[in-house]
Amino acid sequence: MDRFTDKQKKELQRIGISLVLFVILMIAEHSGLFPDTMGGRIALLLLYLVPYFIVGHDVVRKCLIGIKNRQLFDESFLMTVATIGAFGCGEFGEAVAVMLFYQVGEFFQGYAVGKSRGSIADLMSMAPDFANREAEDGSVEVIDPDDIEVGDILVIKPGEKVPTDGIVIEGSGLVNTSALTGESLPRLVKEGEQVISGCINGDTLLRVRAEKEFDDCTVSQILELVEDASSRKSVTENFITRFAHYYTPAVVIAAVALAFLPPLISGDFVAEFGKWVLRACTFLVISCPCALVISVPLAFFGGIGAASSKGVLVKGSNYLELLANLDTVVSDKTGTLTEGRFRVAMVEAAEGYDAAGIIRYAAAAEAGSTHPIAAAIVEACDNPIPQSEIKDVRNVVGKGITAKAGRDTIAVGNKGFFDEEGIELPEIAAGVSGTNCYVAKNGRYIGTIIVADVPKEGAKEAIRRMMEAGVKSVIMLTGDSEKVASAVAAELGITDYRAELLPQDKVNVVEELLEGLRSRAGQGDKADKKRGRLAFIGDGINDAPVLSVADVGIAMGSLGSDAAIEAADVVIMDDDLERIPSVMGIARKTLGISKQNIAFALFVKFSCLVLGALGIANMWMAVFADVGVAVICILNSMRMLKK
Repeated sequence: MDRFTDKQKKELQRIGISLVLFVILMIAEHSGLFPDTMGGRIALLLLYLVPYFIVGHDVVRKCLIGIKNRQLFDESFLMTVATIGAFGCGEFGEAVAVMLFYQVGEFFQGYAVGKSRGSIADLMSMAPDFANREAEDGSVEVIDPDDIEVGDILVIKPGEKVPTDGIVIEGSGLVNTSALTGESLPRLVKEGEQVISGCINGDTLLRVRAEKEFDDCTVSQILELVEDASSRKSVTENFITRFAHYYTPAVVIAAVALAFLPPLISGDFVAEFGKWVLRACTFLVISCPCALVISVPLAFFGGIGAASSKGVLVKGSNYLELLANLDTVVSDKTGTLTEGRFRVAMVEAAEGYDAAGIIRYAAAAEAGSTHPIAAAIVEACDNPIPQSEIKDVRNVVGKGITAKAGRDTIAVGNKGFFDEEGIELPEIAAGVSGTNCYVAKNGRYIGTIIVADVPKEGAKEAIRRMMEAGVKSVIMLTGDSEKVASAVAAELGITDYRAELLPQDKVNVVEELLEGLRSRAGQGDKADKKRGRLAFIGDGINDAPVLSVADVGIAMGSLGSDAAIEAADVVIMDDDLERIPSVMGIARKTLGISKQNIAFALFVKFSCLVLGALGIANMWMAVFADVGVAVICILNSMRMLKK
């Protein structure tokens, strides 16, 4: 029972009590304990009303509120009218059965929604309840996260949530980012590094300087995104909403006509009226559209929950539906398919030297430089020469650098710099594409360090999986040179790429691709709706114009990027490209389940409506056509929870 909420436990108790009373009354009625007289029938009616109101009083109340507010045509109205009609026709047991099993269906719905909220509830629980702010005198006060101001020093104890985005100023340790990224492995943070709101501190104390107020931090933006997601309905959900809007009044009018027209036509209105009223009540129970109204949104809600459990935030059911129909994926290169920062990709050593030694000499010269290439070389050095031994550093901007390391003179630079220094370079074989940094010691060439923006780990596998999932083409766009673009595309297995593009050029390319998809689909709105969809993957700020042009904008910005959260339709909360094919699978499963529910519900509904109008279907069959179909569709939708 622990898996049920208090409200669900109370609902189960109501259903259980009503079911017991209903069974007892059914046995008593069919055992002849109540005489077939006016008094006996009234007594039986009053007794049946007890389980009826125990289980269905809230449905009757909703019906009365709807009538008062002139909002008649919902399932509460249909159930109340149908059961009152059954009571009026003397079918007391069937009236109670309809209300009882309708509430069983409602219980399944509530339970299913609660289960599908699980992943999103975990996400919502990221919001911190408090923050520890350090005063100037060193004392610590507990404050509401809304009271955090930029520059505040926050003390985050082991096991506590990080209340806002900030920079670690003291301490280091592991933080759990699973609520944000879906990644189970904790992340190491040290002094000077950013820590994101919503993460859970590990087993060390951290002092963090707040960089944002709570309303502007990552967790607040995510929570707002999740809260807004339900308002963006898919095409399938909108169809169901429109269908129910016209369908329910139509069946009520048909039921009224079914109750009155056949008796009038028969010429014996009094004798025939009771029979046709019962058929009309059966017709109403069958017609209740709750199977569709509940199960289809539930499938999409479960899909969004399944995606969020993998660290992917989908901003609405409409985008989940678009992801299910992806034809073309267009991606930025830098920071999306590649790491977005320089790293040492390869070292070519002259005879008598090894890679580690060459990097050690180069790092000695580059230690004082802030250039990204210099930083990459320094980062790659495991055994640096002590800073005290480095002197006489001479930097030639845009060309190279020289320095004394002990008794040796080290030079690091490009070909032009070495030509000016009179250092002869050998022929360098073509290898990894990137920037060549030549290294010389005492005027003699000793090796080449190739620095490049390397592809992300898993990027090639993610592209392969996208193609296997049905994406027909993956296209890379970049502002880099043709040479660099060609090398990266070949390494990732991408056959189509465009290089040396400005931001506006990327927009033009995506618009051309979209026009190509439209032309292949044909003319007209219907063709446009059925065409394959285009997704663009970018970092959320430099690619904002392209993200807005694409059918689906997917942000692969680094963890906590404001632009990634605001600009895109889908946000990958870490840099793992393999999340995309996974979410495509979730989207297609969601859409498939929704279509199954629609087809099954409509087939059973219309079949039973015809049988009910002809008098073949009784109230028990009506209960199956309503509650049974709803429960089956709900259980089908709950399969999304296993994704």
